[in-house]
Amino acid sequence: MPQPLRYAINTTLDGCCHHEAGLPPDAESMAFWTDELRRSDTLLYGRVTYELMEGAWRRPESGEWPDWMDDSEVTFSEVMDPMRKVVASGTLAAVDWNAELIRGDVVDAVRRLKERPGQGIALGGVKLPATLAARGLIDEYTFVVHPVVAGRGPRLLDGIRDQIHLELVEQRAFASGAMMQRYRPVS
Repeated sequence: MPQPLRYAINTTLDGCCHHEAGLPPDAESMAFWTDELRRSDTLLYGRVTYELMEGAWRRPESGEWPDWMDDSEVTFSEVMDPMRKVVASGTLAAVDWNAELIRGDVVDAVRRLKERPGQGIALGGVKLPATLAARGLIDEYTFVVHPVVAGRGPRLLDGIRDQIHLELVEQRAFASGAMMQRYRPVS
């Protein structure tokens, strides 16, 4: 049985997915995202998201986490840092940070990735998930919707032309007013 591909992202009420568009992270949201990471053993990103995550969450060469990180962010980093990462990019020459690079037909590469043994693949970003959703490869969608209207920025699943019917399987309210909604495709 293929391992599940789970797409999870923060978004605003108007569907903006820019990493600075929602509410600032707090201990509750960081604990949620840490638990989301633990549901998978592989992270799948495009170049932009990989570079963003690496810049924020990779353990520094000194081995010490930066002073700006609180305990919840350190815990998140300690879970993410050693995880296996797969990066889809046609422009990067190489990757590190426990990562492998996939090139060429990303849809075929992700199909093969799903066939490998594992507990699941956590998918992040904006462009790559839209491509994979359009091809029916995403098994679960998790959106943390922030009570903010951003008015600008990249949009959630922008470019999908055909409807994808989803079933709500879980929801949770955060003290901040954000709402987690988890969906699975309807067969």
